Amino acid sequence: MHNYTTRAGLSIHAPLAELLESQVLAPLGRNVEAFWQGFADLLASHAPRNAALLAKREDLQAKIDAYHDERAGEPHDAAGYEAFLREIGYLVPEPDDFQIGTQNVDPEIATMAGPQLVVPILNARFLLNAANARWGSLYDAFYGTDALDAPAARPGGYDDERGAAVIARGRQFLDQAVPLAEGSWADLETLSDGTGKWVAIADNSQYIGKTEKGRLFKNNGLHFEIIFDPEDPIGKNDPLDIADINIEAALTTIADCEDSVAAVDGEDKLLAYTNWLGVIRGDLQESFDKGGRTLTRKLSGDKTYKDSSGIEHSLSGRSLMFVRNVGHLMTNPAILLPDGSEIPEGVMDAVFTSAISTLDVEGQAKYGNSKPKSGEASIYIVKPKMHGPEECGFTNDLFDAVEDLLGFKRHTIKVGVMDEERRTSANLGACIKAVKDRIVFINTGFLDRTGDEIHTSMRAGPMMRKGAMKGSDWLRSYEARNVAIGLKHGLSGVAQIGKGMWAAPDLMGQMMAEKIGHLRAGANTAWVPSPTAATLHALHYHSENVFDIQNDLPEPAGLDALLSIPLAEGTNCSDEELTAELDNNCQGLLGYVVRWVDAGVGCSKVPDINDVGLMEDRATLRISSQHLANWFLHGVVTEEQIMDSLTRMAAKVDAQNAGDPTYTPLIGNEDAPAFQAAKDLIFKGVEQPSGYTEPLLHAWRLRKKVG
Repeated sequence: MHNYTTRAGLSIHAPLAELLESQVLAPLGRNVEAFWQGFADLLASHAPRNAALLAKREDLQAKIDAYHDERAGEPHDAAGYEAFLREIGYLVPEPDDFQIGTQNVDPEIATMAGPQLVVPILNARFLLNAANARWGSLYDAFYGTDALDAPAARPGGYDDERGAAVIARGRQFLDQAVPLAEGSWADLETLSDGTGKWVAIADNSQYIGKTEKGRLFKNNGLHFEIIFDPEDPIGKNDPLDIADINIEAALTTIADCEDSVAAVDGEDKLLAYTNWLGVIRGDLQESFDKGGRTLTRKLSGDKTYKDSSGIEHSLSGRSLMFVRNVGHLMTNPAILLPDGSEIPEGVMDAVFTSAISTLDVEGQAKYGNSKPKSGEASIYIVKPKMHGPEECGFTNDLFDAVEDLLGFKRHTIKVGVMDEERRTSANLGACIKAVKDRIVFINTGFLDRTGDEIHTSMRAGPMMRKGAMKGSDWLRSYEARNVAIGLKHGLSGVAQIGKGMWAAPDLMGQMMAEKIGHLRAGANTAWVPSPTAATLHALHYHSENVFDIQNDLPEPAGLDALLSIPLAEGTNCSDEELTAELDNNCQGLLGYVVRWVDAGVGCSKVPDINDVGLMEDRATLRISSQHLANWFLHGVVTEEQIMDSLTRMAAKVDAQNAGDPTYTPLIGNEDAPAFQAAKDLIFKGVEQPSGYTEPLLHAWRLRKKVG
């Protein structure tokens, strides 16, 4: 599977070495031999530290398991439990008051508030769609989704009645975002005030300038363009010739090397890094067939405009790109260390993605990703699944070493800290301090965080039902503390405070009703599942000024609620409720695993048990597998019940995928990797490190790839 070549004692998948040497190091004029030797030295110092941190995770978990085993059947002692966590070093002292010192941050992160996309880096077409989602058609977003409160479009071409409802909704947006000095946009019959001048708006400072197609305005830091075209099929029937309203949407996008991809070897990592190179260099493109025609997708160019003085300016036509590296846990056979062991994948990601991004830092990119006002470009890396401040400190040291390897100024590489592990949540202030001069992002993620909540307290007792978790005390505390701690340490105006994914791309009406809550909680960005969702979610940021909201939020609460354990105490599920919970978990687990193991698809729209398509990645799998493992451990369900559910739900998943000619059914192939992986995730779930699914998924995917 791997064709290795040797560099400085490292055995490297040969195409990976070729990519870096010919496409990155050569254009940069770097000494190839010196780079590989520096990389080898970095690994010699950091790989052992990485391993020691993982061993500490397991040691702490063993002590917590023993604590719960020794107190089985006893009432939970919250004060004693917190004291125990401090004694073993799980909880560390709160740091002295400090403010983050991050510099050279792009405005899309620091001073603007808007949607954020996360996209699997292995899929070039999706990656291009996300990168180009900086601007989106408001008319298209309303016409094609249930976000518009109007009858659905009738089949057979353009529906004039729905189109009229879209236009009316667009006028409502204009009344809210750029109100007129007098009257409503809906009542205008001409854009002239009668003297040859444009109709007056209430706040002239909102007018930015003229574009090739229309006029540009700004509200709450976000731009939007009213497009005028009397020849357009929409514009020619509009009294104002308005053909569309183009919304600044996905300010930032995370190209994901982690939970949304299945990257298990050198071949997969080569594709990931090649696509990242294309994004950074500006030449990524993808051709595909649509309706019998071959289409080629490329990165969008910038949007130019002239201000009222006639001076030309430009706005980025693309989302500002982060890249999410993997966490500290996994290794990968793409590179072997001198002792024959696999490279820590997070270290490999840090070096490769940063080396590629050097093309941007040194001005060799077509468009330029990072363009802060200081002129000193930054590299934006999201780092997931870190447990506590010591692991954040390791990431800071690792990025120091990568900067030295690549000849960067200190803190050129910025970091986004995903607050998705319990030890990080409980010590978030100390985690932020460990990376205080490079942090640009914190966020919350319900699914991974719940998976770790279950695993950490696995032996405390059976957990409440998965749906009930969303109303639990620890979750409310977690979401509120994340924002409050970020604000306390100066993230507002410097960094993003984010919230998690809306997982249902077909339920945009519900998203519009609910996701505004993220802004009202103080988040200046939140994840959405598609470019269309980004366009619609952008409307929330026009209606609420997040930075004003942040000024009025309370100080962080204490740890009592956060450390509460979501046990199913005093709950007696009926047989029907147990079966429903089992089937819900097993169906979701199988639906995701079969695509991951058989097809190498790490994120896709997977039908749930009610046939509602949900965007799922490994975080979804973690909570389902850990919940099942917990109930099995405590005798809530038996092996026989789980296997019965797996068999019945395998038949349902097969039916849901019946239209896919490449799909291999689960029923009749129970000994094949996909079904066996699903079983292992449940029955070996207790012993998985931190409840992660990656070790088992990688093992079974590799087995599938080699046949």
